Amino acid sequence: MSGRLHRVRVKRMTTLVVACALACTPALALAFAVALAPAALSAQDVAQGPDFPRGAVTAHVIRDASFGRTRRVWVYTPPGYDAKRKAPYPVVLAFDGAIYLDSMPLPRVLDSLLALKRTTAFVAVLVDDSSGAVRTAELGNAARMPVFVATQLVPWLRRGWHVTRDPARVIATGSSAGGLGASHLALTRPDVVGNVFSQSGAFWRSAEGSNGAPYEWLTQRVGLIPKQPVRFVLDVGALEDHATLGGSGPNFRDATRRFRDALSARGYDVTYVEVPEGNHGEAWWRQRLAAGLVALSARWPST
Repeated sequence: MSGRLHRVRVKRMTTLVVACALACTPALALAFAVALAPAALSAQDVAQGPDFPRGAVTAHVIRDASFGRTRRVWVYTPPGYDAKRKAPYPVVLAFDGAIYLDSMPLPRVLDSLLALKRTTAFVAVLVDDSSGAVRTAELGNAARMPVFVATQLVPWLRRGWHVTRDPARVIATGSSAGGLGASHLALTRPDVVGNVFSQSGAFWRSAEGSNGAPYEWLTQRVGLIPKQPVRFVLDVGALEDHATLGGSGPNFRDATRRFRDALSARGYDVTYVEVPEGNHGEAWWRQRLAAGLVALSARWPST
């Protein structure tokens, strides 16, 4: 396929995905995004969409006492942000913050959803999680991460911005280890986060970022703790049907299915999407970012 024909195809697919994510019901939007998933969309494709009013992103460095290091965070405020308005803003918290600024362009997605009146205006906090083994150690069911978010990050955000204190209006999101981290955070601190959008969450992992058994620690924990007031949207690629750890670990897709089943057995509100031809990467995740946020926020009262 020539470069020009590919760009035309991607542009048309982009228009269809965005149109349905913004105009369809939440369930149909998710289904439509899945149906068109094979068309890989770049951050540049998103940026070339309609020229909606843009919010602001500011960079910050805060001290993370839980992990004993400084941490970069970015705060997005929507167009027309009003620190004195009556209703506080709902929040999106995204792990792997640098990625969600670029190849998973969360601020641009939130601008578009707001302009087309598919969601309310959000404040978002994008959290840097380093890379490699350090990232895994932080997001892989680490007990210190919910402590950092609940006792340091969220109080810092509340001091500086006009944001909600209602966990039912807070969404935690992430992909791969970030999806696992978002789920662990909400189940551990439902007083802070009441909604999770996990994309290809690494639910096969053990506790504290370990690559060893017992695997699927968070899935087992769901059955051991009281049911929490948390809603979940989970997606995973059909092509993630493979063993982890070079063949010695649990099947990635099947671990996600077991996490879904554990949540459903306890009565959680779970939306599960298995993406045909979907694989483990941003080219797949970013196509469904808007639809997942719409699905979780669609039933919220308007402000």
